[in-house]
Amino acid sequence: MQQALDDWGFIAPQLVDLYETLNQGKARHAFPFDPAMCMAPLPRAYQWADGSAYINHVELVRAARSAEVPESFYKDPLMYQGGSDDFMGAQDDVVCASEDFGIDFEAEIAVITGDIPMQSTPDEALEGIRLVMLANDVSLRNLIANELAKGFGFMQSKPATAFSPVAVTLDEFGDAWDNGRLNLTVQSTWNGRKVGMCEAGPEMTFHFGQLIAHICKTRNVRAGSVVGSGTVSNQAIEVKGKKEWPKGYSCIAEKRAIETILDGKPSTEFMKYGDTIRIEAKGADGQSVFGAIDQKIAPLMII
Repeated sequence: MQQALDDWGFIAPQLVDLYETLNQGKARHAFPFDPAMCMAPLPRAYQWADGSAYINHVELVRAARSAEVPESFYKDPLMYQGGSDDFMGAQDDVVCASEDFGIDFEAEIAVITGDIPMQSTPDEALEGIRLVMLANDVSLRNLIANELAKGFGFMQSKPATAFSPVAVTLDEFGDAWDNGRLNLTVQSTWNGRKVGMCEAGPEMTFHFGQLIAHICKTRNVRAGSVVGSGTVSNQAIEVKGKKEWPKGYSCIAEKRAIETILDGKPSTEFMKYGDTIRIEAKGADGQSVFGAIDQKIAPLMII
């Protein structure tokens, strides 16, 4: 995959030919697709930069602790640079050393880029997007506060991220791809119960071109960089004077923030060993676009 990204103009047309041959049933050495056998589309990457493009998520989390959202957050995206040396496949276990860390899933959209020069505009950055996929940006919530208090960002609280088994080119989305926003519903199913049906497009405050341009302000973005949207999040609606979140949630931290706002304290616990999380997005035809991220939380086994 990295080789294809490095020489996209030459390799991509060959991949299109192979794609069409496979769809026509004419490919030699074809075999059934098994997502359990898939690594992440890029098992390692030159960069993993994750944004917080849905300002509603930021507003909820801050409101739960009675903190205001700085005005700059509406103009300048939040972003952190995570570890990109060890990405998980879509069906790999989420291995964690302790349940006390506060294990959480985060359902996101992510893109893979080509080379994008320093000081690119958002529109120019959009031209550098090569592929789109889903992400589970696992967070260890009980470690975050102490890390951020040091003033140097996430490290231990952001373990390996998982990605969908398939990364998709933009032409496959049709009208669902709209200037850096993907108008699909991201489904999150926790322990077999659907907890989120969040719309990824309309409430994305910063589109992917803006997120990438944010990185490009002082440096080049190189082919094979992965950029995440942050937790997909939708606003509440008013029902008889009361706020409700009919689309659900894409991470437990947001659910706990909603509970704190409504009830004064959170009641939903973070994930435990044996819990499962499935993240998926389906097209207008009802078919899975990227395949599903389908993971189980597991303890660290020390041999």
